[in-house]
Amino acid sequence: MSFNGASEVSVAEDSGDRPNGSGHRGREEANGRSGSVREKEAGGVEGCIYDYLNLQKNRGGKTLFRCGLLMNRNQKTFRPKKNAPSGNKGVQLKKHIDATLGSGNLRDAVRLPPGEDLNEWLAVNTVDFFNQVNILYGTLMEFCTPATCPTMSAGPKFEYRWADGVQIKKPIEVSAPKYVEYLMDWIEAQLDDESIFPQKLGTPFPQNFKEVVKTIFKRLFRVYAHIYHSHFQKIVSLKEEAHLNTCFKHFTLFTWEFKLIDKAELAPLIDLIESIVSVC
Repeated sequence: MSFNGASEVSVAEDSGDRPNGSGHRGREEANGRSGSVREKEAGGVEGCIYDYLNLQKNRGGKTLFRCGLLMNRNQKTFRPKKNAPSGNKGVQLKKHIDATLGSGNLRDAVRLPPGEDLNEWLAVNTVDFFNQVNILYGTLMEFCTPATCPTMSAGPKFEYRWADGVQIKKPIEVSAPKYVEYLMDWIEAQLDDESIFPQKLGTPFPQNFKEVVKTIFKRLFRVYAHIYHSHFQKIVSLKEEAHLNTCFKHFTLFTWEFKLIDKAELAPLIDLIESIVSVC
């Protein structure tokens, strides 16, 4: 792929997004500003997803928009699938997600159901999107290696460094698979912490719960950005681009609906995101 724009590299550093206490968010610093990534190649990533979204729209959107059910190859997940929170209407909301996704209307599927608690909705969907990214990345593990992807990047201008604020306090440069491993371990720890994601009915969510969710989604986006920029041709060769595009469409509409990711963080895929939002 070729991209237009400046040659500077934007380096995003995680300073450790603590789930408790002050709701401290990760510090994003850049070695220069690169501006928006522009995909200009005919038949490139933007063209593929745009054509796919228009195709679904023209067909009436009746495709089963359930990301976990569209794989053509054996489903290799990066780690065991997480279940939705058992308490706090978690199971009922998960059933609502499955039912609305089956209708094909993703805009309706991401909206908060009438009368439901926002934090409950965010919690159940956070688990669902965590599982989706597990499935997606699991299909690429044999291709995304320290040798092929020595840094966690999204094209030539965006690089991500890891820190969790506990075990790794200073941002470090790691390979893409190592970054994803750290990330999935970190998210799993948040999901398993009942002081953050309550399991018992009536247990309140922490005051900074949405900030925790925003950090999770910000970092999950980086996996999508890496896949599109580094492995999209492999995805196409595996005939899995429809699955990837559908999952990313769902992810984008959800994060857009609840303003979970700052626009500056979306720069590596901003054209794709704007095409999704405008088409749907």
